[in-house]
Amino acid sequence: MANEEIRVRGTVQGVGFRPTVYRLAKACGLCGDVCNDGEGVLIRVSGSEEALTEFVARLQTECPPLAKINQLIRTPYEGKFNFNNFVISSSVNSAIKTEVVPDAATCPQCQQEIFDPFSRFYRYQFTNCTHCGPRLSIIRAIPYDRCNTSMSAFAMCPECAKEYHDVENRRFHAQPVACYACGPTAWLERADGKSVTASMFSMLDDVDAVCTLLQKGEIVAIKGLGGIHLACDATQETVVQKLRQRKKRYHKPFALMARDIEIIEKYCIVNAKEKELLRSSAAPIVLLQVKERDGYKESLFTPNSSLLTHNSLHIAPSVAAGQNTLGFMLPYTPLHHLILRRMNRPIILTSGNLADEPQCIDNDEAREKLGTIADYFLFHNREIINRVDDSVVRLVGDKVQTIRRARGYAPAAISLPPGFNNVPQILAMGSELKNTFCLLREGEAIVSQHLGDLENAAAFNAYQETLYLYLNLFEQKPEVIAIDKHPEYLSSKFGKELAETNKIKIHQIQHHHAHIAACMAENGIPLDSPPVLGIALDGLGYGDDGTLWGGEFLLADYRKFQRLATFKPVAMVGGEQAIYQPWRNTYAQLVAANLWDDCEQKYTDLEIVQFLKKKPLKLLNQLIEKGINSPPASSVGRLFDAVAAAIGIYRDECSYEGQAAIAMEAIVDVSSLNNDKETLIYPFSFGFSDSIYCIDSRPMWQALLYDLQQQIPQAVIAAKFHKGLANAIVEMVKHLCEENLINQVALTGGVFQNCILLQQVTKHLQTLGIKVLTHSLVPANDGGLSLGQAVITAAQLIHES
Repeated sequence: MANEEIRVRGTVQGVGFRPTVYRLAKACGLCGDVCNDGEGVLIRVSGSEEALTEFVARLQTECPPLAKINQLIRTPYEGKFNFNNFVISSSVNSAIKTEVVPDAATCPQCQQEIFDPFSRFYRYQFTNCTHCGPRLSIIRAIPYDRCNTSMSAFAMCPECAKEYHDVENRRFHAQPVACYACGPTAWLERADGKSVTASMFSMLDDVDAVCTLLQKGEIVAIKGLGGIHLACDATQETVVQKLRQRKKRYHKPFALMARDIEIIEKYCIVNAKEKELLRSSAAPIVLLQVKERDGYKESLFTPNSSLLTHNSLHIAPSVAAGQNTLGFMLPYTPLHHLILRRMNRPIILTSGNLADEPQCIDNDEAREKLGTIADYFLFHNREIINRVDDSVVRLVGDKVQTIRRARGYAPAAISLPPGFNNVPQILAMGSELKNTFCLLREGEAIVSQHLGDLENAAAFNAYQETLYLYLNLFEQKPEVIAIDKHPEYLSSKFGKELAETNKIKIHQIQHHHAHIAACMAENGIPLDSPPVLGIALDGLGYGDDGTLWGGEFLLADYRKFQRLATFKPVAMVGGEQAIYQPWRNTYAQLVAANLWDDCEQKYTDLEIVQFLKKKPLKLLNQLIEKGINSPPASSVGRLFDAVAAAIGIYRDECSYEGQAAIAMEAIVDVSSLNNDKETLIYPFSFGFSDSIYCIDSRPMWQALLYDLQQQIPQAVIAAKFHKGLANAIVEMVKHLCEENLINQVALTGGVFQNCILLQQVTKHLQTLGIKVLTHSLVPANDGGLSLGQAVITAAQLIHES
């Protein structure tokens, strides 16, 4: 007989791992015990060598659905062994090294129970088990035990306690387990304070009444898992417009929820992989291609378009104006399943907040902030500890692209590549927009959920609160803090304050280097690998030369980088105004290309030229010439905006960054895109400026102006621009790879969330035999920046030591 101690690290707490250990140990005839502690799960076990080998093998192949084993270490057990059976022991408090599990969508068994009249969980809105339910959203500390969650307020009834302690039961040690007799409750309120009862709707209960309210065109604030959402019928244009006006979210697409995939398929094309994503335990919002009708794409960017139809059902036009995708999710809590039971059409389910503010998570806060938006509230009395937004993903080819990493994915640890095993604890503060922060420890990165845009004061406060909670939750004491080099980022300023207060080192990381390093890290590129060619295209980031970068070709490893090429810098006239008024970028591009005189002489009748002539061009020219609030930027994001405005897409104003570019991608003519004729590809030129290569868009603008004069359709021009830009990138990569003996390219930055550009560039590079790295685990946008900051800092520290 052999006695062993087996240490298991990974996602192994709160996921039914100990019952699985118990079941397998009993099946293999072993004695011993299993317990949770700060490092994960500890197993002490005794039996024959054959039985132990079988046990360990089955432990890895029969892992629970939500569990993930990162490390399993077997060592001889030298202590006294007093077991004649196998038991589950109490949790042990020790140094925190385990993971916090993401919130998980309702499992099939719990779904069945809430609709089974003979189940004690029938229509219970907070039904869960070890395979599903709240995790990150309710946890205060680890080990993940009930006393460390917001469920500590609810004492288990005898029946729940019996299931909780029954190792053979699906709810064994499911910390949020509860029922009608002992658990949280939900209730309906009117926003005007008047009393309301379910009986006035002749419904089963308050939750069922919500469905009727939505069908009647009311807006209901629903407290869910990680925050409060605003819901309304997605097929009623009047109520959708009302929601937009009240919420002050005038154009950004709304997320949708549907009862089942069959309803989603009425509006969107859903392939097998997308169905798998929708039904997964993460249950993210999945961006899906809309089923098209004749003339659909040409009018997508028009806010009054009403072409999102299927038979007699219509998605309200203003749900996602300017898009050819819709973001759908399936119900992921019993509450949502019960609300949608009778709902045969989609609902909007968007964050319960005013535009740009954090999502409300508290009942009183919601009454105060959402009382002028919602007509009704559906509240419950389980406290939300951690605000967690819905995740957003899409499928590009056969690879998942994460747009926003939050509920269902965060804070699952990301294993770092070889070479990062022994690094000090590092805190990376992230960016200004689409912020996340990252904790680095012992070969893994813990990236926070999406925290929003920090330029909003409430969002910045929420960012600080969440950061402190994570530091306490994981007992993290950073030895180094990593920040972005931009001097005005609030995350960078806060990082400097923390470093000064705690007297620890600070590392300033260049924005685009961080993008590239994040892509390398999630693709498992080892620390000591040779450099890759990183292509980072985005809105803007602070460059090493003090200018704004956004179209960069960097020879980079984890420690350092060299800027090899860029796009020709063009003034952002009016600074931040250029992000929200795309015409400013069009004018600046034409001036930079020395084409404005041609516009006034040869193309004076063009709509864009007539539009620009009405602007204060003399003043704009002075701003550009004198460099007043018009910083030069190599931004490819602004180039997209400029082209979109030139062809008449959101020319005057955008309500969010990239709106015009997204709308232009949506109308691209597929037949032109798939046609290899050179006449359907806009040309770019290549030069040399300030010791690096430079891509110049002047030839593209000459061809585009001519096409506008020839009245070439927008969709064709959009296709020619996408193809031309992709070709220019590929030609530059080909030259740089040959010159620098590189065969590996990383594509990163928010611009590469454009599916057409990403697919075009990837396809052509792979044809050349170049290995292409893209994002999947973290966003290509600034949501992945903190991971890059953390690994660069780690690499630099290792190099220094």
